[in-house]
Amino acid sequence: MIKSTKEYFFLFIKGIAMGIADVIPGVSGGTIAFITGIYPELINSISNINVSLFKVWKKEGFKVFWKTANAPFFITLISGILFSVFTFMKLAHYLLEFYPDKLWSFFFGLILASALFIIKQIKKWNIKNVIGLLSATYITYIITSLPISTESPSLLYILISGAIASCAMILPGISGSFILLLMGSYKSVSEAISNFDITKIIVIGTGVILGLTIFSRILKWLFNNYKDLIFAILTGLILGSLPKIWPWQKIAATINIGSKEIINKKPYIPSLNLYNFDFLSCISLLLLGFILLLCLESFSNPKNKA
Repeated sequence: MIKSTKEYFFLFIKGIAMGIADVIPGVSGGTIAFITGIYPELINSISNINVSLFKVWKKEGFKVFWKTANAPFFITLISGILFSVFTFMKLAHYLLEFYPDKLWSFFFGLILASALFIIKQIKKWNIKNVIGLLSATYITYIITSLPISTESPSLLYILISGAIASCAMILPGISGSFILLLMGSYKSVSEAISNFDITKIIVIGTGVILGLTIFSRILKWLFNNYKDLIFAILTGLILGSLPKIWPWQKIAATINIGSKEIINKKPYIPSLNLYNFDFLSCISLLLLGFILLLCLESFSNPKNKA
């Protein structure tokens, strides 16, 4: 339980770090929570949110309710997360708009390193885990290879995306923004936050709250009982999506259905050109993202902790 102003300040900083992680596909807010030592309290606090809390308020008063809900912890942490999300999402949206190949290169490096980190968490390999990994890889590849509509996703789809993405907070190794990226909602969400679109922000926020209060309990149970299988599926999820995140894409086909334009993009391997600045910058950012996440993950290794 937090008692001093200093502890609140450092918790706010940890929230900022988690928010930055949630903005960047490939870096997990859950991993940041684990590294900074607040993961157990975060999970327990989320699990304690239920209808019985309001019964406590009715029977024992607001003060007991406030303490039981661990509200000071939540408010401080969420304030830090929201601060960084609204700050860094604007930057992410700007880069996505004007430097997409550079941004995708950096993301690709982060996500590739994240896959290596997750697969190392699997303690015991068996046929079930192998099938889970291969199935998740194949299904994710098929889904992410589908043509992309140029239309913005509906509010209902954004709500669902926010709910599923929020679950990544309790799973070290996979980020909420990666889920948004996988579901094709990342650009729409980053645009909404960048332009301060109140309607979409409320919808996203509602989805996040629903995800944390409903799906988080299921994911926590699965994570506690089928840890290796969940890590195998998460690895497949990431590996299967790598072609979609590959920075070099070309338009394979464009289909017009009424006013809707559907674009089918395919990844390609660029020619090696050491004199091309764009090529070198993309490769450098890819390697930078890969190395940065490996360095970050090294701090989460218990062997490295005092």
